[in-house]
Amino acid sequence: MTSRPPTVRASNVRTQKTKQLSSGAKRVVGKRSGPGWGRWALGAWLLLALWLGVEFARLPDVGLLRTQNPRTTALMAQRAEEALEAGKKPRVRQAWVALGAVAPHAVDAVLISEDARFYRHEGVDWTEVENAFQQSVREARLGRGASTLTQQLAKNLYLSTDRSLLRKGKELLLARQLETHLPKQRILALYLNVVEWGEGVYGIEAAAREHFGVSARSLSVAQGAMLAGMLPAPRRWLPAQRPETLRTRASVIVGRLEREGRISGAQAREAQAELSRFFGVSPAPGYVAEAGTGMPAGS
Repeated sequence: MTSRPPTVRASNVRTQKTKQLSSGAKRVVGKRSGPGWGRWALGAWLLLALWLGVEFARLPDVGLLRTQNPRTTALMAQRAEEALEAGKKPRVRQAWVALGAVAPHAVDAVLISEDARFYRHEGVDWTEVENAFQQSVREARLGRGASTLTQQLAKNLYLSTDRSLLRKGKELLLARQLETHLPKQRILALYLNVVEWGEGVYGIEAAAREHFGVSARSLSVAQGAMLAGMLPAPRRWLPAQRPETLRTRASVIVGRLEREGRISGAQAREAQAELSRFFGVSPAPGYVAEAGTGMPAGS
């Protein structure tokens, strides 16, 4: 029987020892690093739990909003401060109205545009959060937000417009508090009365009079769709400036109102014709497809 050359056997022995040492070193490293990472993770969770506990204890009493309308909001205060810093006099236009004093199709337009599942979530729409995350992954960039109407109300009432994670955490806590202590109709009424609709314009009654010279009760379908379409950028997409983005968004909102049975086909056609007249364009054979608007299909 022939045997392997000594050099080959020695090389194999060294290779096996090297592998054993390498695997042993990995086990040692794993044993050393495992508990360390575990302690870091546990510490992070404890800090997060402590922060949440402290912030929860400091939350405002949202129960007062059941019967009281806030005199001002954090957003109004922020805008007033920004105006003063720019050497301008702060401007505030606001008139509180009951939900029943707003044209129903205008309310529906806001819900379809901002939070289509408003009556089916408890403050946070996790379905929309997942959709927004998947879109961001597909497009490799931060896409649309996924804030519910309740979260937007919490931000407007108590927080600021900064985009920090701490502010978002507070927003989530406040949204849950609002949903716990207030009925949905009250949350909707508060939102419609404090949301921003132009520089110094707050609430749908002031918005209707500022942009169209009518009351919120008298808003047409097209006008309600335009107000709803303004909300992502209420200080830039102004009806008086006839931006194409606003026309497109309003057209899509009218289409959704029709498809969901909130308005009739005749109302939809009249609204599309009114939008064409308002923006000075020729009526399209059909309303613009949703895919080209940047609006989520379910919000």
